[in-house]
Amino acid sequence: MTKPSQPATLEDVAALAEVSAKTVSRVVNAEPTVSAKTRERVERAIALLDYKPNLNARMLAGERSYLIGLFYDKPGDYLTNFHAGAADRCRESGYHLMLESWDRDSPQFTRQVSTLLRQMRLDGVILLPPLSDDVLIGNTLRDASVPSVRIAPRDHTEHSPSIGIDDYLAARQLTAHLLSLGHRRIGFIMGKPGHGATEERYRGFADEMRAQNAPIDASLVETGNFVFTDGAACAQRLLNVSTPPSAIFASNDDMAAAVISVAHKMGLELPTQLSVVGFDDAPVASMIWPLLTTVRQPVTTMARLAAELIIENSPRRLGWPSPLPHRTLDFELLVRDSTTAPRQ
Repeated sequence: MTKPSQPATLEDVAALAEVSAKTVSRVVNAEPTVSAKTRERVERAIALLDYKPNLNARMLAGERSYLIGLFYDKPGDYLTNFHAGAADRCRESGYHLMLESWDRDSPQFTRQVSTLLRQMRLDGVILLPPLSDDVLIGNTLRDASVPSVRIAPRDHTEHSPSIGIDDYLAARQLTAHLLSLGHRRIGFIMGKPGHGATEERYRGFADEMRAQNAPIDASLVETGNFVFTDGAACAQRLLNVSTPPSAIFASNDDMAAAVISVAHKMGLELPTQLSVVGFDDAPVASMIWPLLTTVRQPVTTMARLAAELIIENSPRRLGWPSPLPHRTLDFELLVRDSTTAPRQ
């Protein structure tokens, strides 16, 4: 069968699949009340006819807007990977993903968020850290009856689902790796203050150091805000102390890459004179030399799950299932070339 010259309609798909138009609508809207066999037949018809649902018509037909917001504070590799996963899952169900960057320090922050929610009628919002811990944005979303899914928050609440990994345990394992190589003087670069992952990664580092009777030197703890430039400034200070560390734990890969860049400029031999670890397994971890030892968290899977939670619980205002979903996903410690035993 050849494709029609005019755009296919929902009724065309129904006729080809030998089902009702309502069944086609259920498949397009990813509703769970369709058998697998019928869903497959409808999806084949959609593909054959190259049927594209009309977003405006779908919005007018019910309460859904088929729009999901992805709210973040700063761009970076984490956002890029997360966006890709969430956008793919949205496309599968005919949804659209809208990225919005917010400056939490702006005096207009709350008003701007409220205005957007009134204008766009989003079916839900995914909050990336540190916005996932922000009380103001959480309250604004609840006041507007817009459901949200929080990524890697500090605390679980009764208001919205959350998805993340065990940052504390991952940091302990990464620290244990450095200690197993013989490192005792280890520098640490923290992320952004007030960020749940910042606190958990440092807590994991500190607890593992104490558990193995390794000293924690306060002069070797810096704050890099999860940013390359700040991480580079931290590395400069750490590597210019009278007795520099033999290893540095940076709380994300961007800051770890900054440490490696500074170390190269200073003429240090990596990893024999300085071991470096990061966190996230962002693309930069495999682009620098030496390749970065890091923790891989399943960012794409987290993104897909977050979008799926909103899609499966649309239309908005219906509330979340009980008990509230809080999902902790597995992580992986990746040992690469940036770590070795310290030079004696």
